[in-house]
Amino acid sequence: MSEDKDSKTENPTAKKLTDAAAKGNVPFSREVPIFASALAFYIFLIFFLPSGVADLTETLKDLFSQPDQWRLENTPDVVSLGVHLAWAVAGFLVPVMLLFVLFGLGSSLAQNMPSMVLERIRPQASRISPKKGFERIYSLPGLVEFLKSFFKILIVSAIMYFALRGEFFATLNAMFSDPQVILVKLDAIVRKMMVIILLATALLAAADVAWSRHHWFTQLKMTKQEVKDEYKQAQGDPLVKSRQRSLARDRARRRMMDSVPRATLVIANPTHFAVALRYAREENDAPVVVAKGQDLIALKIREIAEANGIPVFEDPPLARSMFAQVSVDSVIPPAFYKAVAELVHRVYASRSLKQRTH
Repeated sequence: MSEDKDSKTENPTAKKLTDAAAKGNVPFSREVPIFASALAFYIFLIFFLPSGVADLTETLKDLFSQPDQWRLENTPDVVSLGVHLAWAVAGFLVPVMLLFVLFGLGSSLAQNMPSMVLERIRPQASRISPKKGFERIYSLPGLVEFLKSFFKILIVSAIMYFALRGEFFATLNAMFSDPQVILVKLDAIVRKMMVIILLATALLAAADVAWSRHHWFTQLKMTKQEVKDEYKQAQGDPLVKSRQRSLARDRARRRMMDSVPRATLVIANPTHFAVALRYAREENDAPVVVAKGQDLIALKIREIAEANGIPVFEDPPLARSMFAQVSVDSVIPPAFYKAVAELVHRVYASRSLKQRTH
């Protein structure tokens, strides 16, 4: 196992990262939502809690100071009172619930965009396997999670102790003063505690984001062989592609050879080059190269042409020039018109002579 990890020295390719994301394997820090929740509660504490407490207190004060306004003689009366209290409590709780939802979703979206991954809900035996569970708990990620929890308990508690120990005696003295003073003092202590929690969770979230991304990237590293195999998959196996190109050339060569019997004439270097031309007034305004080849293919073109009674003219400079400049199934350029026209004229003259002879 360690040897396998040691061999994974290559950074993951773009395809490996994309495939991992498609399977739901993306870096995600659990500490970021915790920080977002603490921030949401702190915002509620500063901006919504004072007015919410005031409104709820006013409702309860009105209920207990004037109980005769709320008669409980029948079921509708009880329902009416319950609805009134429910609206009062909802006005107090809805802001904090909305803040938790918005900040929780925002913390998740900030790390990764949501996607439907059916692989996550597919039943897997490893999820209920005691062995796999033991390996998850006592692995490096499990150790990191333990250290994070230990940090949150130990460090946050220590910071709170040193930050709030000066408030201990002041809080005891406030207990014997006016109730409003107690509430003000309690509010100040809670705010100070929330600031400490926010700073600690922010530090922990930043470290956890860096760790989760590093661990995720490290887990996706590849061996040199995996990179080569992926490249072969993306680009195609060189041996297979070479074989495909060879088959394609063979098919094209066979089609070309099948066109030689339709040629009007063949221009050749004695052994190295051969170019088969077809000229028919009703088809094209100029001759068309139907086949061309070099060495063995040139000899094969000459052989097929001679077997089908097609004239072969030996003109090395013209054969080499046309072989280099004109592709198969293309009309010859104007530069060759004069030279080829003379040869075509000789072919037609020879045919006319044969017809008169017969």
